[in-house]
Amino acid sequence: MGLGRCLTAGALALAVVGSAVAQQASPPATSPLIPREYNQQFLVPGSSFHGVHGLAFNKDDQLFAGSVVGQTLYRVQVDTGEVDRVIDAPTGMADDIAFADDGTMAWTAFLLGKVYVRRPNGKTIEVAHGMSGPNSIAFGKDGRLFVSEVFLGDALYEIDLKNVDKPDFKPFPRTELRKIAEKMGGLNGFEIHRDDGFLYGPLWFKGEVAKINLETGAIDVIASGFKIPAAANIDPQNRDNLYVVDTGTGGIWSVSLTSKTKKLVASMKPGLDNLAFDSRGRLFVTSMTDNGIYLVDKHTGAAKTIVEGKLAVPADLAVTTDGGKETVHVADVFSYRTVDGQGGAVSDVLRVHGETHAYPIGISVGPKYVLLSSWFSNTVEKVDRKTGKLVATLTEFAAPVDALEFVDGSLYVAELASGNLVKVSPDGKTRSIVAKELRGPVAMAQGPGSLVYVTEIAGGAVLQIDVATGARRVVADGLAGPEGIDVGPDGRLFVAEVGQKRVIAIDPASGARTVIASNLDIGLAPFPGGPPALVPTGVAVARSGAVYVSSDIRNALYKLTPPTP
Repeated sequence: MGLGRCLTAGALALAVVGSAVAQQASPPATSPLIPREYNQQFLVPGSSFHGVHGLAFNKDDQLFAGSVVGQTLYRVQVDTGEVDRVIDAPTGMADDIAFADDGTMAWTAFLLGKVYVRRPNGKTIEVAHGMSGPNSIAFGKDGRLFVSEVFLGDALYEIDLKNVDKPDFKPFPRTELRKIAEKMGGLNGFEIHRDDGFLYGPLWFKGEVAKINLETGAIDVIASGFKIPAAANIDPQNRDNLYVVDTGTGGIWSVSLTSKTKKLVASMKPGLDNLAFDSRGRLFVTSMTDNGIYLVDKHTGAAKTIVEGKLAVPADLAVTTDGGKETVHVADVFSYRTVDGQGGAVSDVLRVHGETHAYPIGISVGPKYVLLSSWFSNTVEKVDRKTGKLVATLTEFAAPVDALEFVDGSLYVAELASGNLVKVSPDGKTRSIVAKELRGPVAMAQGPGSLVYVTEIAGGAVLQIDVATGARRVVADGLAGPEGIDVGPDGRLFVAEVGQKRVIAIDPASGARTVIASNLDIGLAPFPGGPPALVPTGVAVARSGAVYVSSDIRNALYKLTPPTP
């Protein structure tokens, strides 16, 4: 799984300051001045998961799936597509899942740096902590447990489970685990062969599939030429066949362990992440980009959808109007997508690991470029508005959360880890700090002239910054978790106040506030030690006055329309 590819420690260290502020009292019910709230509709329906990664069947052929951003472990009915929550956040943050013969389930909590097991009696035990991106996990047939670090580390370990059921057991720190191998090239979703006892798995950064001796750490490459191999599992019906998913191409391959020949079995979209076989030898794969699980026919390559989402993890939004048609631009974490503002049709522009390796969290549309920002991958990407092609990737930021393009080509980037607003020259070579000590910046919107508005989640405020002079003032404070922001056609600021589950409109001159929508499903909880706005709720206001809001809880998109007079 590829989520935390260049995760920054600075972003993870920031915590929310303060508590939610009570909602302001409304005017008396008899007041003729009470504004009516906007009409709410789901333009794009929701879905299960928040990106789906790890996948495994237990001995009873029940399918379990994990989500890192959703921090939840699920059970999926493969015949109906029904999804149930098994372990909630944050413990359920399962990047990969494995089952032992006795029914013990193990999983890796990637962003927490922890490994958990759940015994058949339902007891959950933390068995390891302090790991650097624990990613893939598997049991040997003798019940031994193995786990790899990928993206934040690069090593393979064994976790000794002999004493974990004792009352005085304490989780192993990383330093006390048996290290089998390191600097392998990103050992991702792997399996241990029940016949020969060797580990078989993909090396993400090398485009290879390898066989690893679990006693010596010796590595033997058995197949190469993949773009980004993400996971490999052995076919229980023919244990000479290893099946491999390539997240970079969407290809599913079989590799003979004896002859080492490769065969393309199926072609799907980029963004595949894991795979699992049931006891009948049926092959299931996950797509983090499409929030989907699919049954793939090994002979024909045909794929049947078990569960899927229109959006994966919608975060920040922007909206453009062309010829009266409104298009919503969505930073969907595992992709950059657009949505038809009228009918809700969703289209791909860029897919992670297909056309880009960054995970977009923030988005804005400027004169020439769509800017995609990500504290996950520590990048700001420039996408050509006309062609939809990625033209530049800017790096070396301190957890960028949002960026704006001005008419002269300059970029302004808000950094979460440093609290700085940084100006980047049009050629990307020169940077300067415009403002410092921002208190947990989340999103920005461009105002008139040289004004920029910034939401501060840790400060509970909206700031106005003049990027020409550096002058700043507080437009509104005492807010409960302000995240997404945009400027409406009437000049008001529309802000997602996540702590109150609502969107408010703010007069930038007076600070006066009006609630335009309440009781929204927004505010996906961050994980312990993580950034306060793990997935920011996006707000985008069209020229028509329609307000689009991302629902990070439902993986849906709201459309709010002004009430008729």
